[in-house]
Amino acid sequence: MIEKLLPYALHRPIGIFDSGVGGLTVLRALRRKLPHRDYIYLGDTARVPYGRKPATMVAEFAYGITEFLRGMDVEGVVIACNTASASALPELAGRFSMPIWGVIEPGVEAAAGLTRTGRVGVIGTQGTIASSAYQKRLEQRGLTVWARACPMLVHIVEEGLAGSPECDLLLRHYLDGRAEIDTLILGCTHYPLLHDAIQRAVGDSVTLVDSAEALAQAVSGFPNAGPVSDAPGRIVHFVTGDPLAFAHTAAVIGEVDGEVVPLAVTELIRLQATG
Repeated sequence: MIEKLLPYALHRPIGIFDSGVGGLTVLRALRRKLPHRDYIYLGDTARVPYGRKPATMVAEFAYGITEFLRGMDVEGVVIACNTASASALPELAGRFSMPIWGVIEPGVEAAAGLTRTGRVGVIGTQGTIASSAYQKRLEQRGLTVWARACPMLVHIVEEGLAGSPECDLLLRHYLDGRAEIDTLILGCTHYPLLHDAIQRAVGDSVTLVDSAEALAQAVSGFPNAGPVSDAPGRIVHFVTGDPLAFAHTAAVIGEVDGEVVPLAVTELIRLQATG
């Protein structure tokens, strides 16, 4: 039984997954909203990045991971990855009975409620922007959309260069030619860690939408999301790649609580083959 992989018992955990460490910003936002819940975080670092892989392949990865988390008896699954949300959410929601939340719809809803002019921007990875997942949903609400892939920003975050001259230079490269917008969705879970630098680049007239915060707000509104005890929740991280590399990068992001457990990617491949 895959539950035996847990180093200690968890009660009604919420499952979260991402291709790497960016989803830890979602975990952090969730812990602020629901500090007494237990969590299982799965970082599929052996197959990172998802953003440059075909959508069908990412959907297969997401199915295997969700099946793994279901076997851990999670109460719901949070897809803390924009690429996986775009590629897999509708199919996963149709195949599993537990709640499954993606990062895209909450961000779209937040931006639609905040824009004053109806002109919204979105930045994200190549895969997320190429999928048009944000653009289509925003346009369905009658909004005018500008979108830009900003793939190098992930490396800026993971190298601990947020706020550096290199970060500011790269942001000017990506954002100086933007259309006139009043709201900008940070469509990658790494980007909230660049919030201040992005705000400087676009100016105070543009409202930033933190997709991690919007998703945490959506999950916290779930009827069974409330506290299970008065004690602080516990966390287990499963990592398909190098646990030490994961812990190092997680420390840069500032979210390293909980046990880190290595997980053979072959286990996920086995589960995705059953789908």
